[in-house]
Amino acid sequence: MITKPQFDANAGTTSDDSRTVKYPWFALQVRSRHESGVADYLDGQGYEWFLPLYKSRKRWSDRIKEVESPLFPGYLFCRFNQHDRLPILKTPGVIQIVGFNRVPAVVEESEISALQTLMATGVPNHPCAFLELGDKVRIESGPLRGLEGILMDFKGHHRLVLSVTLLQRSVAVEIDSALVTPVNGAPQPSAEDKAHARNRAVQFVV
Repeated sequence: MITKPQFDANAGTTSDDSRTVKYPWFALQVRSRHESGVADYLDGQGYEWFLPLYKSRKRWSDRIKEVESPLFPGYLFCRFNQHDRLPILKTPGVIQIVGFNRVPAVVEESEISALQTLMATGVPNHPCAFLELGDKVRIESGPLRGLEGILMDFKGHHRLVLSVTLLQRSVAVEIDSALVTPVNGAPQPSAEDKAHARNRAVQFVV
């Protein structure tokens, strides 16, 4: 489920020689538990915004209740002209626009579209750790619990190939990605190492 995004032609687009061009998406960091309030304010100002939500079960003293929570706590997405971002920064609850060296970073349109499609389907989903090929991860449950290895490759349906050291031999293990988490404090592999991991994954996968 998702709070429905709104759109205003004057806020989300610009007209040039009769052509209409949409502004890109940006991520806004907001105060904790103020995501919906910021979204409501942006809506009142005519901006197009996107706040992906997921359903979870919360236990209260006398019952279990299903609630909706932000998929990315402390963040929401908004279309706007980055050269006219002061109104965004003055929005109550907004901490900053996510970017680098004080320059707002554009969120890929395809990534937002994928999230919007997921929200529209109603398929159950939940937040998970961001993993990259070559990252060191640990298996948290199942018969291989506690083993550590290198994330090798995704194979669809949230499956991945994990390389672990077992009995002083290198093996490939196919495991559900929901069962692994990043190893905190592990040295970050170089781009060359990650590329090597991808190449090794191709060798393992038949």
